[in-house]
Amino acid sequence: MLKTRRLTLTAIFLAFIIIFSFTPLGFLNLGIIKATLVHIPVIVGAIILGPRIGAFLGLVFGLLSMTVNTITPSILSFAFSPFIPVIGTTQGSLWAVVIALIPRVLVGIIPYYVYKWLYKPDGTLSQKWSLFISGVAGSLVNTLLVMNLIYFLFQSAYAQVTGISVGGGLYNAVLSVIFINGVPEALVAGIVVAAMTGPLLKMYNKNQP
Repeated sequence: MLKTRRLTLTAIFLAFIIIFSFTPLGFLNLGIIKATLVHIPVIVGAIILGPRIGAFLGLVFGLLSMTVNTITPSILSFAFSPFIPVIGTTQGSLWAVVIALIPRVLVGIIPYYVYKWLYKPDGTLSQKWSLFISGVAGSLVNTLLVMNLIYFLFQSAYAQVTGISVGGGLYNAVLSVIFINGVPEALVAGIVVAAMTGPLLKMYNKNQP
C-alpha cells in the first residue's frame, strides 16, 4: 500500500513538472516579473517522499529545462543547454549541463533536510512555518546557484547579454535578478509548499505501519 502511494505521488509530481515546464501554467504573473512554479513539485515531492525521489524529480526538472532551452531558445539559453552556442562563440558549453542539472537536483534534496531539521512534533515551530521555510530554502537554492554559476562560468557572455562590463557592476546585475525575481519566487514557493504539503503528508502517512 505504501509503495503504491509512493509511486502514485511520484507520478503526480512528475506530471506537474512536465506540465509546468512546457506550458504558461508554470509561471505566475506578479505584475513586474513572472515567478516560476516548476520547482514547487520538486520541493513538495522531496519533503514527502525523501531526498532520493526528490533528487530524481529535480533531475527531471533540470533535463526538461535543458530541453526547453534547446527547443525554444532565449537570450540566456546558452547557460542551460550545451546545444546553444555561447554568445560570442560558435559552440555550446558543457558547463550549461552543470547549471541546468546541479541546482535542480539540490532543490530535490535540501528542502527535505531543512524540514526535518526544523519540524519536531513537540517543538516550538509549527509544521506550516517549517514547510514555508523549507519551500523558501528550496527556491533560493535554485536561484542563488543558477545565477552565481552563470556569473562565474559565463561571465563574458553574461556581460554581453546585460550590456554591463565585467566587474562589480555585472555582479550587481546578478544581485538584482536574485532580489527582484528570486525573492518573490521564494515567497510564492514557501506559501504554496506550506498550503499543499501538510495535507499530502497526512494522506501519505495514513495507515503507514
